[in-house]
Amino acid sequence: MDAFVALLDGFGEALTPINLLFALLGVLLGTAVGVLPGIGPAMTVALLLPITYVLEPTAAFIMFAGIYYGGMYGGSTTSILLNTPGESSSIMTALEGNKMAKAGRGAAALGTAAIGSFVAGTIATLLLALVAPTVVQLAISIGPADYFALALLAFLAVATVLGSSPLRGLASLCVGLFLGLVGTDLLTGQQRFTFGLPQLADGIDVVIVAVALFAVGEALHVASRLRHGPVEVMSSKGSFLTRQDFRRSWKPWLRGTALGFPFGALPAGGAEIPTFLSYATERRLTKHPEEFGRGAIEGVAGPEAANNAAAAGVLVPLLTLGLPTSATAAILLAAFQGYGIQPGPTLLTTESTLVWTLIASLFIGNVMLLVLNLPLVGIWVKLLKIPRPYLYAGILLFASLGSYAVNAQPLDLVILLVLGLLGFAMRRFGWPVAPAVIGLILGPIAETNLRRALAISDGDLSTLVDSWFSRVVLLVALLAVVLPPLLKLTRRRKEALV
Repeated sequence: MDAFVALLDGFGEALTPINLLFALLGVLLGTAVGVLPGIGPAMTVALLLPITYVLEPTAAFIMFAGIYYGGMYGGSTTSILLNTPGESSSIMTALEGNKMAKAGRGAAALGTAAIGSFVAGTIATLLLALVAPTVVQLAISIGPADYFALALLAFLAVATVLGSSPLRGLASLCVGLFLGLVGTDLLTGQQRFTFGLPQLADGIDVVIVAVALFAVGEALHVASRLRHGPVEVMSSKGSFLTRQDFRRSWKPWLRGTALGFPFGALPAGGAEIPTFLSYATERRLTKHPEEFGRGAIEGVAGPEAANNAAAAGVLVPLLTLGLPTSATAAILLAAFQGYGIQPGPTLLTTESTLVWTLIASLFIGNVMLLVLNLPLVGIWVKLLKIPRPYLYAGILLFASLGSYAVNAQPLDLVILLVLGLLGFAMRRFGWPVAPAVIGLILGPIAETNLRRALAISDGDLSTLVDSWFSRVVLLVALLAVVLPPLLKLTRRRKEALV
């Protein structure tokens, strides 16, 4: 009941004319940037993050709610019409959605993605409002060793799930952990890896790292592989959802939501696993198996619902524990820190109005997306036809201006270039970028809690496994590392026997 009252107060704050304007602006900007080829929600939020620094916190996060969901919607449009998923969680949508578009059913694919996103986003946001206070009660009772175990679980889960191999994911994570060490050690006051530059005494700004690795690295990677000629965009025309399409879609929407939110809410969650599980589930349950691989509407409805439900789910560990479990959540954490706000168990107490307004604005942004974007799909299709050289040159210019605006220091542009080249190299050799950003943000938090736990126990390492909570979390972290290679080995042996 307290959560319901707080949510109503959040709606009272979010429904003011000026805040509705910021929500609308966020939705439009998020969709417009997210619909561009190769740009996923994480890159969308990273690019638009510097814009919000001129706003006061409540308005900024209302705008971010719109950008977040708008970027998710834009990514599905690109996946369906261009077969270019902006992130790994959109691969399943592209697999069936693009086939539907090629068969002249682009409007139906976009329709089931949009309505599925709305249904999943609405249910998952409601669950976020109900679950968050309960998780906070649990988080208050855990100590530094437990927080270190949670951070370790998030590190290993993200590093092993994302990317083509766990080893590359862990290597990317180490890059982020090293970048997180740059600056002044808060406990000793010693400077680390600053190369004598006073501008690095406070560390490398997370916004610059995120923009460099996502935007600059991606732009350089695409430019290196750019082929001349027009971009082939499938038509968004055709019949909208028929009655039969609705009958085939509503159960996948609900099943996708049921899979997506719990995985997103776990500290080791994310959107990749539930989208793959949703696709596999729909393929197993469908009454039209012959359509899978050729444009089955269930293959769009389920994964897209799972993706959006997980997007709301990742806000649970972010807001209540301060743990980002996806690249987009990591950038949102950077946005909080940019305003001097640290998400965690006390956030719902110290910044109650801000949190509940943010959750309410997620509902509002979701409704705006449904009302606005189906009629405006023709405009988004035109954006897809922007020539790639102009598009990525614009991204580089926008990234440079936004990064310079953060601190107004020329050194930031040098760091942007160096880390952008690093991001390009990571993509070139198949290293996932998200673990690096999460390592940068979570690394200092994990280090602080580890040193605090050891200081309390006079250096006794057994304190890290003293509580049942830390033992369970560390066991899950170990399984996250051991299980994937074991499953691959088992699969290879079965294939060899066959």
